[in-house]
Amino acid sequence: EIWLDWLKDEIKMASESSEREKVYELFERAVKDYICPEIWLEYAQYSIGGIGQEGGIEKVRSIFERALTAVGLHVTKGTALWEAYREFENAILETAQPAPGSVPSPEQQQMLCTQLEKIHTLFRRQLGIPLLDMEASYAEYEEWSEEPIPEAVIKNYKKALQQLEKYKPYEEALLSAETPKLAEYQAYIDFEMKAGDPARIQLIYERALAENCLVPDLWARYNQYLDRQLKVKELVLSAHDRAVRNCPWTVGLWIRYLLAMERHRVDHGIISEMFEKALNAGFIQATDYVEIWQAYLDYLRRRVDFTQDSSKELEELRSAFARAVEYLKQEVEERFSESGDPSCTIMQNWARVEVAGEGGKAFACCRVTLLWSFGSSLLWFPCCRAHGDTQHCRKALHRAVQCTSDYPEHVCEVLLTLERIEGTLEDWDAAVQKTETRLARVSEQRAKAAEKEAALAKQEEEKAEQRKQARAEKKASKKAKKTRTGDKRKADDDDEGEWGQEEGAEQPSKRHKGDGDGDGVLLEDMEVETGLFGRSGPEKPDHPANQKEKASTSRKDVPKVLHDSSKDSVTVFVSNLSYNMADPEGKLKELFESCGEVAEIRPVFSNKGAFRGYCYVEFKEEKSALQALGLDRKVVEGRPMFVSPCVDKNKNPNFKVFRYSTTLEKHKLFISGLPFSCTKEELEDVCKAHGNVKDIRLVTNRAGKPKVGISNAVLISRNPSKSSFSLDTKRKRGKGRTQLSMVPRALQRQSNPVAKAENGMVQNSPATSSEPPEEPKKMSNADFAKMLLKK
Repeated sequence: EIWLDWLKDEIKMASESSEREKVYELFERAVKDYICPEIWLEYAQYSIGGIGQEGGIEKVRSIFERALTAVGLHVTKGTALWEAYREFENAILETAQPAPGSVPSPEQQQMLCTQLEKIHTLFRRQLGIPLLDMEASYAEYEEWSEEPIPEAVIKNYKKALQQLEKYKPYEEALLSAETPKLAEYQAYIDFEMKAGDPARIQLIYERALAENCLVPDLWARYNQYLDRQLKVKELVLSAHDRAVRNCPWTVGLWIRYLLAMERHRVDHGIISEMFEKALNAGFIQATDYVEIWQAYLDYLRRRVDFTQDSSKELEELRSAFARAVEYLKQEVEERFSESGDPSCTIMQNWARVEVAGEGGKAFACCRVTLLWSFGSSLLWFPCCRAHGDTQHCRKALHRAVQCTSDYPEHVCEVLLTLERIEGTLEDWDAAVQKTETRLARVSEQRAKAAEKEAALAKQEEEKAEQRKQARAEKKASKKAKKTRTGDKRKADDDDEGEWGQEEGAEQPSKRHKGDGDGDGVLLEDMEVETGLFGRSGPEKPDHPANQKEKASTSRKDVPKVLHDSSKDSVTVFVSNLSYNMADPEGKLKELFESCGEVAEIRPVFSNKGAFRGYCYVEFKEEKSALQALGLDRKVVEGRPMFVSPCVDKNKNPNFKVFRYSTTLEKHKLFISGLPFSCTKEELEDVCKAHGNVKDIRLVTNRAGKPKVGISNAVLISRNPSKSSFSLDTKRKRGKGRTQLSMVPRALQRQSNPVAKAENGMVQNSPATSSEPPEEPKKMSNADFAKMLLKK
């Protein structure tokens, strides 16, 4: 806007040809400063006013062609330039027409054909570019042209229409967004970068900068693209000059400008003048002056030929180092009241450069040796070597930048230090590009990790809120239906062991054989499968009051899944399921659909929302429920599923699904007192010497760890008649408690004055005696069984 106002004022005052030339010069400055459609259109229209001068027509055409090259691809404003150019050529065509009634000469006929072809060419060029309102341009061409439009032009036009659809969302976003529109422009730039058309990338950058000329980061990204991709000297240097003129307070833009001038071999005097301008730019931090001095010193160092003992360039470098130290000490400290170079970076680099020039051996005092393993940390060891291979060190550092996973910033810094002291400008550019790419990737990985962690935390919060809400709903439901009791199946006893979840199963408590007739021999009331494999072994009976308290607490945690006792005939109770079953309802529906149509599946969950391993399955017909009982003991996710009839224990207290044999199972042994560290393999190695072992099952809790208190195991022999285990009851002094022993505790503790039940048997207390107890004889399995069954 400032340029247009200035130009319009100058146009009003320019009346003579000499003044018109000054306006042309001002236009040239303006179009170089900003690639803007409005300025180019104003420039072209102003040039038409000088068409009467010598070469005026060609000058206008030249300006229009430059304008189309600069902004002819502008999706929303490019059409105006194309139309203005066509109108100019149509005006030329009108002046070339012969007078009415006259016959044109061959020269006039040739000029007419040439002019018509120019207009045809402009139409065809425009229709191949995605521009807004290009349908109207196509209709205008159809109307203007006396010949059919060629197929190639129609094909390019349709292709441009398709491309236009891709650009429309970005243009609409810019149209609706509020200033400064940085996010919308960045999205547009990313889109063009993926497409890879340099002219379009340059144009979208220029459009963004026209509205955000005071944003240093935007200038930095644009200049970086020009430096690494286009590499056109005039274009690159012009962009850098505009950047430092718009944002002179940004030291990074000045450093890139100095590098660009060195890269394009600008005269040394001009680079020095630009450095002096940078010192007077007025940076906002003391460290900025250290960076600009370091960039200039790096440039001077790269001009030195260290193979010569003395040179003009070397003396200039030393003088610049001395000036830099003095400048930072006086000027910067006086302006900012702090040291500009607290870590003495300039002094350190000066020392390294001096050492590097000593005999031509570069980086001698600060050579580093790199040790690494794949993906591990980098270990750096200073090695004071008088002779070093710079190229080898450079290759190692480039590999280190690529492969290290921790502290990549440190490795990048070391590589840049090496190239600052020894490398050429090409080496420096390669190192900068590699470190920037690597650090950008690291930042992206860290951001993704942080997002993932935040998402997991959010999920946990949502789950906690859901559980809290579920508990509140259950609590409200309990209060509302407090009077409806007795319909729920009590399954508290089944929640104790991993496999001990069978319906109706009771806690393994010790009782007298028979119906309390005092026979004097204690046996474990163990389930056939559940007690053997799902319990933690014999437990000491609690006090009745404690048992009531435990039962009350257990029932309190069980969710109230209501059950209609009138539907017992069509319902089965399923237990001993895995606590980790993800979708109990869906899994069981698949299993029980083979028995008949399933009406409902009601899994039972704890107050915390965890599945408790049992549920009710209700069928449409009674015969389906009876058939479902045949799935009892079917293995589901590595566990035998227990299926039993649904019976209210309040109404049928004596009902039990399974009756357990009180006779001896000769092929099984129950072993307790094992250490927590004992594994199935270790126990099998000990037992297989006494017989053929069919299976060993260690009792664990839900987490797969040994039960708290005592570890237990069930040993099953393939051939009971051949499994004779020698039970050594001699108590050896010094034997560790954690060592595996096959001797029951009851036989080890003969001298205990109090009778103690272990492994389902009761010992008679021997008479107290000061003499050592008699060593019992070794017993076989058969002798051990007789002792258990003896009344």
